[in-house]
Amino acid sequence: MAEMLGMARFSTLFLALLIASPALYAGFVTHDLDTQTALLRLLIAVPVAAIMLAVFRVVTRDYGKTAEEKPPAEATGGEPLKAEAVAGEPFPQRRAEDNNG
Repeated sequence: MAEMLGMARFSTLFLALLIASPALYAGFVTHDLDTQTALLRLLIAVPVAAIMLAVFRVVTRDYGKTAEEKPPAEATGGEPLKAEAVAGEPFPQRRAEDNNG
């Protein structure tokens, strides 16, 4: 399960550090909190951050992808677009006998 949640990712550890930063500050800088308690809060923050980021990844996994979208070559069957499709009106066609050269 640790592989699925990504507990050892840099983003997870950074978010855990950010979540536990008030406790770490109180434990190591101002000494208002016991050091063990501050480290325990950091230890608890790691799986919490992993779950938060896993949910975020699941929600944004398919962002920008739709089932209807296809690459342009597949949408036209590999054929180039006709001028009528781009301009919206038909262009006059040339006859073979109009070609003088």
